[in-house]
Amino acid sequence: MTTRRFVIIGGGLAAATAAETLRDEGYDGDVMMIGSERHVPYLRPPLSKEYLSDPAKEPAETYVHPWDWYHEHDVHVLTGTLAVELDLVDNRVILDESSSVDFDKALVATGAKPRTLRMPGAEASGVFYLRTLDDSEELRDALREGGRKVVVLGTGWIGMETAAVARGYGNGVTVVGRGAVPLSSGVGPELGAIYAAIHRDHGVQFRLQREVRAIQASDGPGGPVVTGVETDNDGEVIPADIVIVGLGAVPNVEIAEDAGLEVKDGVLASAALVSSNALVYAAGDVVNPINPALGRRFRSEHWANAIGSGRAAARSMLGQDVSYDDVPYFYSDQYDVGMEYAGYVPLAADTQPVFRGDVDGREFVAFWVAGGRVVAGMNVNVWDVSDDIQTLIRSGRTVDLAKLTDPDVPILEA
Repeated sequence: MTTRRFVIIGGGLAAATAAETLRDEGYDGDVMMIGSERHVPYLRPPLSKEYLSDPAKEPAETYVHPWDWYHEHDVHVLTGTLAVELDLVDNRVILDESSSVDFDKALVATGAKPRTLRMPGAEASGVFYLRTLDDSEELRDALREGGRKVVVLGTGWIGMETAAVARGYGNGVTVVGRGAVPLSSGVGPELGAIYAAIHRDHGVQFRLQREVRAIQASDGPGGPVVTGVETDNDGEVIPADIVIVGLGAVPNVEIAEDAGLEVKDGVLASAALVSSNALVYAAGDVVNPINPALGRRFRSEHWANAIGSGRAAARSMLGQDVSYDDVPYFYSDQYDVGMEYAGYVPLAADTQPVFRGDVDGREFVAFWVAGGRVVAGMNVNVWDVSDDIQTLIRSGRTVDLAKLTDPDVPILEA
């Protein structure tokens, strides 16, 4: 008999979780993982948090598994290797060195890439993106000496977390954003305003409702070097030694699209994470599956989704009955404020949050309630409640707002 081979295209957390799950579920065929980076799979959240803020951290501290794990579990990992074509006629993946590997089933876990600047000066030295472990190391080296003028473009989670780290190193920080309130697309204007106040308390300057026109640069020995950021506010120029671009990410769908798979804001997939080709599955940032709880497609870029969808896709590849319905979850650490968010941003978008706890003291839980049921919750410097919040969301039951906002009433009794 010919041994079956499952090929995982991608080398991130979703890929590592899928490989681990295949072995945990008893699959004894070949498992091959193809990653374009030089590292084995690693965790991305630390890249804008503890790894970026601590020069003593080593790359291996971010790894999902040490190198030996893959050998011990007979998972063949190709690092620094780009999969350039997914051939669905001969069922093979063509690699960048013009070799190929056959597969019985394939998992697309190619992740996402940062949105890049397209404007004068965008290629100047001193412009940084944050997506990979190497990106984080380069940015850390630039920030750690302190005393630099840092301009952050974007008011999402990456922008705000890197702003906090930059201030922690003693740099001056200005954040530029299109919106009126930071983080409003993720947690709404009320919570966004709280985070804006936290950053202002730590000396961060904001230039909001601004468009960036150009990155200004001067000639240096190795080429143009950043000197400032020009906005649409009467030609305002914000002095800068370092520019951090945090404008979101786009899914890496190229190999799937070229193969003829259905693609729209990611690889389209069923709730079982099966693509438009029955032999190809998708997981992580790149997958845009049917979400049973929402009754429509929902793509999530957070690390918990990489774990959950990687696990679910592996089980689906093994023929198990899968309906991926994990409640979305992510967390953020900024200065001395930590938070966890669980729930559905699209359902929370048109609702006003209600609070329990001390909002002014920044120890509280916010809930978003739609149609009488909790659709999202965010705990700020309040711990060991996220599981209860997720249970409440998953229950879909009507809640009593008076109990929900009363700190003395257990969350599950609201």
